[in-house]
Amino acid sequence: MVPIARALAEAGADALCVAAFDEAVVLRDAGISSRLIVLYPIPPERAIEAARRGIAVAVGEVGLLEELIARVGAATEPMPELELELEVETGLGRGGLAPDRVASAASRIEAAGGVRLAGLWTHLQASETPDRTARQIELFDAASASLGTAGLPIPRRHLAASGGLLLPGIPVYDAVRPGLMIYGLPPDEIEPADLPSVAAELRPVMSLRARPVRVVDLPAGHGISYGPTFTTGRPSRIATLPLGYGDGWSRALSNRADALVRGRRAPIVGNVAMDAIMVDVTDVPGPPVGVGDEFVLLGEQGRERIPASELARSRTTNSWEVVTSMSRRLPRVYDAAAGPVGIRTLIATEDRWLGSNSGTATSASSRSTRS
Repeated sequence: MVPIARALAEAGADALCVAAFDEAVVLRDAGISSRLIVLYPIPPERAIEAARRGIAVAVGEVGLLEELIARVGAATEPMPELELELEVETGLGRGGLAPDRVASAASRIEAAGGVRLAGLWTHLQASETPDRTARQIELFDAASASLGTAGLPIPRRHLAASGGLLLPGIPVYDAVRPGLMIYGLPPDEIEPADLPSVAAELRPVMSLRARPVRVVDLPAGHGISYGPTFTTGRPSRIATLPLGYGDGWSRALSNRADALVRGRRAPIVGNVAMDAIMVDVTDVPGPPVGVGDEFVLLGEQGRERIPASELARSRTTNSWEVVTSMSRRLPRVYDAAAGPVGIRTLIATEDRWLGSNSGTATSASSRSTRS
């Protein structure tokens, strides 16, 4: 999170959004000075800390709003105003104030001391569905207009995420919140034919790589992994890679995914274990595959490619879950055009930069066996 935040800030992002207050604290403690917005309500007892750290927080429930105002009002020493971002419920069913309650909430913020309305936002349920999206935009516009009718200033508004940026007819207002596009990926739910030509310029920034800890020839009839759900039907060469569902490689991919080695696809066989997966490399041409060969589970090698969308389909989920489920114990290597610029491992207390993190970072590679 910290190296990516640095790269985004240096690339010109006006603000960085996080889901949890603790994430914002981590970024501040790492020296990130960008505007930070927490998009889920925070515990009211963190309100004063949020104000002191300059962290904006979302509000989507009247009771929590009152508690935030009360906490700030009870402060015994001067501090910056707490910035509040009102979320509007336009149809997602997850959070936010009903449009007809937005003006009263904004009036309450205007009248209170120590807080300031800094944003108004909502989130689309299915940006690729025109009728549903048009209704959400209509409700959001009505909520925004109600502030003007009440004589209140209209704060910065934001609605569009990655899908909203790639589809026509969706207003961008004063800000946008690209999410999956930060990974260089278009949203799964948008048909490729419906994507604008600019989407072809997106490049995936994450790859997952590993080297085997064992490559062995096994006889026909040998079970592979727990269960087993795969038994060799012929003499087979099997490579063991040291990562599994404990690292975010889902058990749902058992017997359903491939790995790339020497630019060729090889099937992952047997059940995914907590810390290991096995790959059948019997048919890989050339000298026998060994422990020096690099495997790619997500990304490109030679002319072959395994995209996040392929893994998502194999485990009946979406690309968001694939790229965000990589665990903390996977070492990270951060690359720029000129080469690696940083490494982060589980035992490191901070990023160990090899060079300047100058905003040129274009990819984040998760490598399971080397730093």
